[in-house]
Amino acid sequence: MPDNSLTRTGASPRTLGAVGLICAVAGFFVLGIVLGPAAVVCGRLAMRRTPRGARRVVPLITVVLGAIDTLIAFLWLTGAHWDGGGFM
Repeated sequence: MPDNSLTRTGASPRTLGAVGLICAVAGFFVLGIVLGPAAVVCGRLAMRRTPRGARRVVPLITVVLGAIDTLIAFLWLTGAHWDGGGFM
């Protein structure tokens, strides 16, 4: 008797979104230059695998936080700083 259920391989969109979100949040504290791009990749993969009409909130948040995290880590690595406004 053939099985008519759809079989999926790989990670589910929820799993990719959750992993990306964890990478994005952890990237603000450690290894942002590695975890930021990882979060962006996981978020983009989760967006691509989400069926039409489904909510894409978590993958979108993951991509945005990962991009911010990557930008902050890149600025920190290049030594960029801001000398205005009386901040030390």
